[in-house]
Amino acid sequence: MDSFFALSKLGWTLVQPDHLLVILLVLAILLTSFRWRGGLTLLWFSALLLVTVTLFPLGNWLLRPLETRFAQPEPVQDIGGIIVLGGGEIAEQSVRWQQPQFNAAGDRVLAMLPLMKRYPDVPVIFSGGSGSLLRPEYRGGDVVQQWLRSVGMAERVQIERNSRNTHENARESRKLLLSTPEKPWLLVTSAYHMPRSVGVFRQHGWPVIPWPVDYYSGENRYRPILWKNLRDLSIASREWLGLAVYFLTGKTGQWFPAPLTAPREHNEATDNRTSSISASGPAD
Repeated sequence: MDSFFALSKLGWTLVQPDHLLVILLVLAILLTSFRWRGGLTLLWFSALLLVTVTLFPLGNWLLRPLETRFAQPEPVQDIGGIIVLGGGEIAEQSVRWQQPQFNAAGDRVLAMLPLMKRYPDVPVIFSGGSGSLLRPEYRGGDVVQQWLRSVGMAERVQIERNSRNTHENARESRKLLLSTPEKPWLLVTSAYHMPRSVGVFRQHGWPVIPWPVDYYSGENRYRPILWKNLRDLSIASREWLGLAVYFLTGKTGQWFPAPLTAPREHNEATDNRTSSISASGPAD
C-alpha cells in the first residue's frame, strides 16, 4: 500500500479545519471538566475561533492567491492535446443511482466539450481514479466515461482511472502517451489547484498550458455563512498544505509554481525546443 497516499489522507482527516475545531472543543471541554489548567482558556479560544470563521471569509483570503496565480490564456492552435484532472465526480452516488453525479468541481468536466470542439484533432485524456481509502472501487473515470457516452463523445477521450492524487494523475496519464510530449498540452483543473498541478506536470517533463476553471474566491467582505466559510477554508488549507508537502517530498520543483515567461514556459519544459505560444495566435 502506498504510504504517502494513506498518510496524506489520515493526516488531512485530523487537521482539516472543521474536524480540528471539533477536536479543540472536545479537548477543551474535557480539560475543563477535570479542572485541568488551560481548559477554560482553550475553550474560549475555540469559541472565538469558531465565531471568527463564522463571520469572516478566511478561506477566501487564502484562495485568492491560488486562483490568480495562473490566468486563463488566449486559446492557441498548436497544442499536443488536452488533459483534464478529476475531482468533480461523485462516484459512489453515480453507481448507486445509475446516472453521473457531479459536485461543485464539475466545471472541470464541463470544460471538456467546448475544448474538444475547438480542437477536434488532438488527443484528450481524463485522469481520475479514487481518492478514497475506504471505497477505492468507485472511480471518477468511470463516471466521466458514462457521461461522455451520453453525449456521444466517449470514443474521443482516453480514460485514466487508476490515479488517486495529483502526482499519480501525471504519472499514470504519462503511461498513455506513445512518446515524450513535444507540444504543450492544455491542462484543465480547478483554479485553486492549478499551481500544484502545473508543478507536478513540469516535474514529469510534460509541458502544459494552464486552463483554470471552477473558481471559488469572491470579494473579501463580511460573510456570516458558516458552511461556506468552512468549505472555502478547508479547500484553501488543503491546497496550501498540499503545495508544501509536494515540494518537500520532491513531487514538485517549486513550493509555489508560477508562470514562466513565454516562450520560455514551453522551451524549458521541452529541452529548449524552439516553440512559442504567442506565435501560434488565437484560435478561430
